[in-house]
Amino acid sequence: MLIGIDASRAVATRRTGTETYSLRLIRALVPLCAGHRLRLYTNGQPPAHLFWDGAAPTGVEVCSMPWPRLWTHLRLSVEMALRPPDLLFVPAHVLPLIHPRRSVVTVHDLGYLRHPEAHRPADRRYLAWSTGWNARRASVILADSAATAADLTAAHGVDSARVRVVYLGRDEALALVRDGLAVANAQARYGIGGRYLLYVGTLQPRKNLARVISAFSQLASAPALTDVQLVLAGKRGWLYEDLFTQVARLGLAGRVLFPGYIPESDLPALLSGALAFVYPSLYEGFGIPVLEAGACGVPVITSNTSSLPEVAGDAALLVDPHDVDAIADAMYRLVTDEALRAELTRRGAENVKRFSWEKCARETLAVLEQAGRC
Repeated sequence: MLIGIDASRAVATRRTGTETYSLRLIRALVPLCAGHRLRLYTNGQPPAHLFWDGAAPTGVEVCSMPWPRLWTHLRLSVEMALRPPDLLFVPAHVLPLIHPRRSVVTVHDLGYLRHPEAHRPADRRYLAWSTGWNARRASVILADSAATAADLTAAHGVDSARVRVVYLGRDEALALVRDGLAVANAQARYGIGGRYLLYVGTLQPRKNLARVISAFSQLASAPALTDVQLVLAGKRGWLYEDLFTQVARLGLAGRVLFPGYIPESDLPALLSGALAFVYPSLYEGFGIPVLEAGACGVPVITSNTSSLPEVAGDAALLVDPHDVDAIADAMYRLVTDEALRAELTRRGAENVKRFSWEKCARETLAVLEQAGRC
């Protein structure tokens, strides 16, 4: 079977959740697909060895198709009309307007419905259209979690028989950094001095960072936390300016840091040095950062909503993301209770063993093969 894969998101140089999923999944799929041919569609020439190490594997073709705008619905659609694969898999975007009868798409979340206030109006309209289009047209829909699968059924009336839940994986090279000098050097590069609580992700309303800052402000003058910083790392998203304004208004300049996007090379060291990872997002389709923190030996605070309890299991403090006092209490407990930190660290190391990109790829390939036979 010739399997086409939209790899356009995988070639992003600054990867967040969906781009990471695309790249890691494709890399894990390539060695498993010896009985099939793969055609990877990209908008531009990807770097050498992005999708595999060493020599190019037999039966895998990278189809580079540069196009300035509307690449999916124009350029990829033309390719589907002229040279359609037996099946098209779209791991992180939307099915093109022209696509094969057999198609599989991953829907990562329906946050635009659950929390419309956390999305730009134009983004909400596009996400509503694209998710509805995927729901109507795809042969099979992959969902990152049971929570997302339930949302798809409820919001778009998708027959549950067309939805498969396949958990994402984690980067197994990401692990606790025991070299204290490497951790200290990474902290120095981003202006971190002393103990800190860490968030990593886009600075946008859905991540609930305004409440995280409010919670930290309740604790900033507590004797046990006077030397603790709150580090909010990630690229600037919608309404990020409001967070800077809030920090200035609360007099927390120097205590709340915005170091910007953290490259993958520095992430393990910064995670390893943190007191706790703070991730009480309003809504997540999966939540890869929770696993990244667990793999690096960092106890986690996350939300008791959407997919996050599925991912975190018993290895995190779960809080109501709308309750500032609950977030503040969880922060205080993890800063002051060494035994609790140690226990959650132990549980986190066990929890991450449930997830791997190889497992994700094997389960995904089984879905693609089944869809290709229909």
